[in-house]
Amino acid sequence: MRALLRRPRRRGRHHPLRPPSTSADTASRGHPPLTPDRIRDRRFTARRRGLDPDEIAAFLARVADELAVARTALTAVREENVRIKDALRSWQSAQIPTTREPGRW
Repeated sequence: MRALLRRPRRRGRHHPLRPPSTSADTASRGHPPLTPDRIRDRRFTARRRGLDPDEIAAFLARVADELAVARTALTAVREENVRIKDALRSWQSAQIPTTREPGRW
């Protein structure tokens, strides 16, 4: 009976507490992750009354360039994150007292 009263799940929406799908999720579904080169090299089948191939190529080149910039920025942020974490660990280690004071932990 409960199954009949439940609202149907909406497809295509992500859980509010779970992040949206990532490129790793896409790769597990049979699609390789997008790279700038993959975008630049993508070709579409020609159709009668289709879109302008030059316009599509220009757009794909622009998307690939923006993806390359985003990936470069992400790499820089990850490296900075590691550097900051290492500095924090070093600082925390320096703050630990080396000898115990009487009456203290």
